Amino acid sequence: MIEMEMIREIVRLPAPAPEPQALAADGDRLWVSSMQTCRLYAVSPTDDHVFEEAQAPGKPIGAIALGDELRFVSSEGADDDRYLRRFVPGHGVKEHDRIACPEFTGSQLAFDGRRLWLSQAVRKRLLALDASGAILETMDFSEAISEFARANVGCCFVEGTLYLLARNLDDATNTLVRVRSLETRTVEALAHLPFRSVSLAHDGTRFWTADKPANALVAFTA
Repeated sequence: MIEMEMIREIVRLPAPAPEPQALAADGDRLWVSSMQTCRLYAVSPTDDHVFEEAQAPGKPIGAIALGDELRFVSSEGADDDRYLRRFVPGHGVKEHDRIACPEFTGSQLAFDGRRLWLSQAVRKRLLALDASGAILETMDFSEAISEFARANVGCCFVEGTLYLLARNLDDATNTLVRVRSLETRTVEALAHLPFRSVSLAHDGTRFWTADKPANALVAFTA
């Protein structure tokens, strides 16, 4: 593992259910899923109060807030096929809005202000998708982060800059990575996370991730 500074942990909250997975920041709320209950939960980022919860059609793997709605990657069926799903708070999952991910694979989601990006974790790449789920562009980071990373387990855009959450080779810790150039796929490792987390979101001020072994939600800065 490369040497770098630790993240500065700001808030640590108990997850609303075991095995937190998908995580999205939506104004005054955090949306988080549970792999055990297969539900989505809207929680307060200050006191972990649950505002809303809803059953998902499969296991929500990654999520992002788009306006007043959520998009999430759902693992469905015995073959772990991945679909893009649409969730409207107060109304639930829109069953007719199911789009197959390319090759039925994908995990985390990011939005650059124009396009939705889907990550393929082990392949260490992101795919820009159109409204039908077709691939518009591919960003491959396998060469850039292979020195220290097993997989890309989180991604988000902050003011036009792409950040990745990389699972380290020890499989027990993570690294926050900033993409310095989208054109050349040049990256900079920013900070070390001393736990095995998944998903990366930004609430406008700080990053959030899910410390899966500890069943906790963690806000931090690099």
